[in-house]
Amino acid sequence: MSEPETDAEGTDEALSSPTPGSEVAGDSQSDSGVLTAEPIIQSRDVNVFYGDEQALQNITMDIPEKRVTALIGPSGCGKSTFLRCINRMNDLISTARVDGELLFSDKNVYDTDVDPVALRRKIGMVFQQPNPFPKSIRDNVAYGLEIQGFDGDVDARVEEALKGAALWDEVNDRLDESGLELSGGQQHRLCIARAIAPDPEVILMDEPASALDPVATSQVEDLIADISEEYTVVIVTHNMQQAARISDKTGVFLTGGELVEFDDTQKIFENPEHQRVEDYITGKFG
Repeated sequence: MSEPETDAEGTDEALSSPTPGSEVAGDSQSDSGVLTAEPIIQSRDVNVFYGDEQALQNITMDIPEKRVTALIGPSGCGKSTFLRCINRMNDLISTARVDGELLFSDKNVYDTDVDPVALRRKIGMVFQQPNPFPKSIRDNVAYGLEIQGFDGDVDARVEEALKGAALWDEVNDRLDESGLELSGGQQHRLCIARAIAPDPEVILMDEPASALDPVATSQVEDLIADISEEYTVVIVTHNMQQAARISDKTGVFLTGGELVEFDDTQKIFENPEHQRVEDYITGKFG
């Protein structure tokens, strides 16, 4: 049985060395000079199954707060599956089962007393294909606020979110127009505005620039750099150059649903610990 959507599994060796991020405590300089931060998400031996098929194997990593963490690897290695674990999107797949601990602010998100809907207000998600609703630009951004019963100034919050998504100047005079009429890059930024409007702590992005032209991709990358000052960003990307440009930490998933290496991005790309990671980075496979 193959993993739903874009993931399908193979075989590979398990990660045997400790996760470098597991010893992070407070802001400090890592050995490679990258500023580290307290982890906001901690994965401990997370395994994911779709029926009898294992999609992820013993994933352990610490994702630092208000930094950009990139997850890279070939198609079918489990990157998107892990991303969906963080805010329990896999709950929507009837055959999915998650074992292990996945902590958000020291609370296991899979505890029985965690409300997945409330969790997703704190951990927003932007998908590979932009999915604006068939509503006005304003109503797209306000949607999450209305769902959670926000009792503040909705229009002010919509403006703030659109400014945060670097879209306000382009749409402020046509907020009543349909979000579906925006360009592809604008639609992605609209979805990012919708994700940040409820003021989450974490934003998950599943290949947000994969279908964009170079100019729109650059705009999204600049936006990610900007919003990481306020939010923790975890991004799945097939574009290794993009990961190298925008991320502070990088996790490399290879076939078999295993996290082979997780470290500062500079170290991953310049001096990886594992030969298989170097082979993937240099294009020998994948």
